[in-house]
Amino acid sequence: MTVITESRIAGVVRAAEAVLSHRAGSSVTLADPEDLGGSGRTVVVRARVLANPLSMDRTLVIKALPADEDPRAFHRELASYKYATALPNESRPGPQLIASDPEIRVLVLTDLGHGRSMNSLLSGTDAIEASHAVSAWGQALGRMHAATVGGEFDFRAILRRDAGTADGDILGESAVRAVADASAQLERLGVDLPSDVHDRLAAACLLFPEGDHRAFSPSDVGPENIMLNDAGVQFMDYEWGGFRDATLDIAYALVTCGAQLSTVNSGHRTDLEIAMVDAWRSEVHGIWPALGHNGESSRKILTARLLWTWLSTIWMLPAHDGVASVEVPQVSPAGYTHDWALHTNDPRVVVARWTDLSAAAVRSGDQVVAEFAARVGAALQRSWLT
Repeated sequence: MTVITESRIAGVVRAAEAVLSHRAGSSVTLADPEDLGGSGRTVVVRARVLANPLSMDRTLVIKALPADEDPRAFHRELASYKYATALPNESRPGPQLIASDPEIRVLVLTDLGHGRSMNSLLSGTDAIEASHAVSAWGQALGRMHAATVGGEFDFRAILRRDAGTADGDILGESAVRAVADASAQLERLGVDLPSDVHDRLAAACLLFPEGDHRAFSPSDVGPENIMLNDAGVQFMDYEWGGFRDATLDIAYALVTCGAQLSTVNSGHRTDLEIAMVDAWRSEVHGIWPALGHNGESSRKILTARLLWTWLSTIWMLPAHDGVASVEVPQVSPAGYTHDWALHTNDPRVVVARWTDLSAAAVRSGDQVVAEFAARVGAALQRSWLT
């Protein structure tokens, strides 16, 4: 675990003061920094604004990446905040960008306040409250997708201007590598990879650079990065944000929410999934009529869900010959220390994801994926948990 020191926090606050002062043309002073935690060595701090020449909020959030971190991370996040901040108020998925400095990799954002985390709602004992939360989650995803359809050219222009390139979707790159290694890894588990399933995985990889339903995504839309406040659902982290097929987002939400469910809410898992998907579809069917068809929608979401489940699995499998183990790499995929909601070091979570995938495939009438998911889940159960 990375420990963020007081001197590092103080340095980030001073850097933010300099960025804000330069933007305002006069001195801006911040006080009372509160460490909000961060992924890897990223520092996230809430600070109170004392001198206020810009009539800005009373508190701001500062996010700083280390200078030796992968520069693509900062440029992607900065482009994402610039793009999202330019959206109409009702369409913004999260905080607004106030100021930034690419040289020192500092972002200054509006403060969303304290609200309630999606994690706490899912892990609670009120099933009705959890149902309302996941419906709001799906609806917010759908609103964001509907509001950003057709905006990819603008986003890529921002990214190209700031970073010199519009390439670099780290999750898409990780997915391609994971699928390329699927047959060999499954063979070590004693599971055959049916050609139909391989084709589905390959098709899912194309949802990153292509896809029929392209819209903006913050990238990690798992429950750890979602807060509910008076303004509704807020997506709090845009690291590696960009445009991709929207079915990847709703599938990511389905895959990652399970680990947070309490015993009470786990009993309503199917109902919660249906509520989330229905809420999402209610917002996007007007722009993507094909998703109004139950069979088409289920098939596309299942394809994306298959990929996410496999990707979360291969991150826990060894890259060498031998029996699968629960050894987890010290850094997350592609060497970047971001705590993806998809990434887990708990083998029970991964096994449960295959069980959930199989059940979803059964509901969709997809026997091939259902049987494959059941076989993989059983193999991992034997290898990891017995």
